[in-house]
Amino acid sequence: MSIVKIGLIGSGSISESHLQAYKANPKVQLVAICDLNEERARQKAEKFNIPNVYTDYNKLLGNSEVEAVSICTWNNSHAEISIAALRAGKNVLCEKPLCKTVDEALQVEQAVRESGKFLQVGYVRRHASSIGVLKKFIDADDLGQIYFAKASLIRRLGNPGGWFADKERSGGGPLIDIGVHVIDLCWYLMGKPKVKSVSGNTYNKLGNRSNIENLDFYKAADYDASLNTVEDMANALIRFENGASLMVDVSFTLHAKDNSAQVNIYGDKGGAEIEPKLAIVTERHNTMINIDPQITSPGFEFQGAFNNEINHFVDSCLGLTETNSPVEDGVEMIKILNAVYQSAAEGREIHFD
Repeated sequence: MSIVKIGLIGSGSISESHLQAYKANPKVQLVAICDLNEERARQKAEKFNIPNVYTDYNKLLGNSEVEAVSICTWNNSHAEISIAALRAGKNVLCEKPLCKTVDEALQVEQAVRESGKFLQVGYVRRHASSIGVLKKFIDADDLGQIYFAKASLIRRLGNPGGWFADKERSGGGPLIDIGVHVIDLCWYLMGKPKVKSVSGNTYNKLGNRSNIENLDFYKAADYDASLNTVEDMANALIRFENGASLMVDVSFTLHAKDNSAQVNIYGDKGGAEIEPKLAIVTERHNTMINIDPQITSPGFEFQGAFNNEINHFVDSCLGLTETNSPVEDGVEMIKILNAVYQSAAEGREIHFD
């Protein structure tokens, strides 16, 4: 059996999901890990039996054993490290978002073309088992033309702080952190139509709500209650050239009764509820029908989706398949996200040529 030798750059919280998935794949050998925090990198190296530890990603990329890398660093370093890895002859799995700006995204895309290697963007929700089921219905035209999608990911108290709350490192708040997942997922299932215009709003009303007591929430390793330069919430209407549209709203913090996740797509032959769990809606013999697919994980199952994503990346490295999340998709998503922020800042709709 062919083996892919993997290096991992950035050993923060999301790296655990990557490492667990690589460990479970018999076609993988973990050979190197890198983090600015050497102690943290060494702890992960010991846990996953990784022989080479670095604090400089260039030295990891200089290791000829490494054939492909996972990039799990702050968003503001994604482009720089991706370009360096591609130029070093490595295939790349880059955590979402691809980068912060459109200029950076285009530079990464150019590096892919020049290197002859590929980059897979970490849109993990594309790899949920429920999406695999739904995609078969869509590809068989059971839903017809998908003309409307609606996505909502609401956290009432969910600003992780640390680098997530630092716009310089993250590029933004809930829109670029969690919104990217559901915007991309809807766009992917809609057939990746060309964007026509974006109208967006962002709000900075509540801050990180670090005053709240008696309710636990996830905190980044470098959580600092005094630092928050990202939006609380964002919403947008995205129009596409084929006439389809997507509405989205996401929040880190909001005066909502509960956290919630709702993702739906609607076609002219049927529709689907994706979150909180998969359900398909259609009609037969002039009767409306709700279909309840019998699958083990009807909603988004975190580690299971990462396992599927990593397996797909590994098989792409081995030439057994082509990635379903290529760099071009990363570029398009950065264009959309940046347009939402621009629209909110300028108070106008942003139009694309």
